[in-house]
Amino acid sequence: MSAEVSRAKGAGLLRSGIVVSIMTMLSRVLGLVRDVVVATFFGAGSGADAFFIAFRIPNFLRRLFAEGAFNQAFVPVLSEYASQRERKEVKELLDATAGTLAVVLLGVTVLAVLCSPWLVWVFAPGFHDDGHGKLALTAEMLRLTFPYLLLISLTAFSGSVLNSYGRFAVPAFTPVLLNLSMIGAALWLAPLLDVPVMALAWGVLIAGIAQLLFQIPFLMRLGLLPRLRPNFRHTGVRRILRLMGPAMFGVSVSQINLLLDTVLASVLVGGSVSWLYYSDRLVELPLGVFGIAIGTVILPALSRQHASDDPHRFARMIDWGIRAVLLIGLPAALALIVLAEPLLITLFHYGAMTDHDIVMASQSLRAYAIGLVAFMLIKVLAPGYYARQDTKTPVRIGIIAMIANMAFNLILMWPLAHAGLALATAMSAWLNALLLGRGLLRRDVLRFQPGWGRLAGQLLVGCVLLAGGLWWFTPDWQQWLSWGVERRLAVLLGLIVAAMVVYFGWLGLAGVRVRHFKLRG
Repeated sequence: MSAEVSRAKGAGLLRSGIVVSIMTMLSRVLGLVRDVVVATFFGAGSGADAFFIAFRIPNFLRRLFAEGAFNQAFVPVLSEYASQRERKEVKELLDATAGTLAVVLLGVTVLAVLCSPWLVWVFAPGFHDDGHGKLALTAEMLRLTFPYLLLISLTAFSGSVLNSYGRFAVPAFTPVLLNLSMIGAALWLAPLLDVPVMALAWGVLIAGIAQLLFQIPFLMRLGLLPRLRPNFRHTGVRRILRLMGPAMFGVSVSQINLLLDTVLASVLVGGSVSWLYYSDRLVELPLGVFGIAIGTVILPALSRQHASDDPHRFARMIDWGIRAVLLIGLPAALALIVLAEPLLITLFHYGAMTDHDIVMASQSLRAYAIGLVAFMLIKVLAPGYYARQDTKTPVRIGIIAMIANMAFNLILMWPLAHAGLALATAMSAWLNALLLGRGLLRRDVLRFQPGWGRLAGQLLVGCVLLAGGLWWFTPDWQQWLSWGVERRLAVLLGLIVAAMVVYFGWLGLAGVRVRHFKLRG
């Protein structure tokens, strides 16, 4: 590969990552607006706890199947078909995969809707003895939210096709529709219902339909809109299914751990589920904007490099992903730790959200933030296995991390309550990331490129300056409680902008340049 072509592809990958980050940033910002609306109208009470469980169950399965196991198994197979086979064969693969996925998930959805009370009991056993009717309310909501799994899985399938053909913006924009739908439901549908919080469940169902319909025209432009033709015997489908099984425990281990947190939180004091949800949402902002964005663009690129038998660029691409994650992940984690209460107060302390809720949520936010960089690294390291169609190693590592998470939970949840659950998730994420990295190094798939010592020093000084500045200049969080929304936003944005100027200003003075994060041959 010529240097010119290599540089062009590296720049293209960087541009794709930026596009996905921008679109994801829009989605995450609207997601925060959505959560502000939910917190204002429903707070952290029984109704909010019920909805978060009813939404988390299909959302967890979405990340496990659609964005987790299915995406990691489907994209490498599709990339191979697209680069080595005729277009007719690619279309047959898409038809068979879409049809098979739809049939399987339709059966799962029907079963889940019929068995919703038992499903809630499994995922939130603490609701069974609750005196506020949480179990019945959650089961009723789940009947509306669970079909979202079928709809969003087909949406994720469509997004994987578009990503594989270099159309990253449309799938990255699609989650915006979920946020808009839920905001609209809370504002305009809730006042019309006898149980206002049910509006959120209707908003999820409407969003699933809108997200799927939104992507169809873009598939039609590529001539790749599939016909639903289930075919379990299709060679490509069978390969995808074989890869999917182990992959469920690979890249999605962090989601399994978060779900286990929710299950255990249901037996703790009321509000624990909501406190974990609100703190997790703030961690999801940098994770989604950057970590998932890098993971989204790197998997198709790694799959192409593996298919073309170019191990040198394969290794450089993973090294690039790790550097990019540390560049953003480290300062983001420190900012979440230092600004925990100001962030929660500014975003959620309105209406039904109390001072006590802020204190409790800040504890779990700091604990989750400790694992932010690890969550991001998993998004980069796991594709290093899946692009090579190796799903057995990540599943072994995933099982180890999940068992460790349960052990950490049992040790930490009693002295630290919900914050102990969050800390256990962060610790198991670091274990998962370290084991993934060690495996890639042993296989000589990951090769650290020159310049790591200098970069580590530059990042360390930058992080110290950022954290020290935020800690010194941030007013005591109790002062924020007496401020209006305008002052809260102004001070918070000022602190964030100043911290970014200090951090990136230092990196610029220390010699870090954007071109250092472009891939070269």
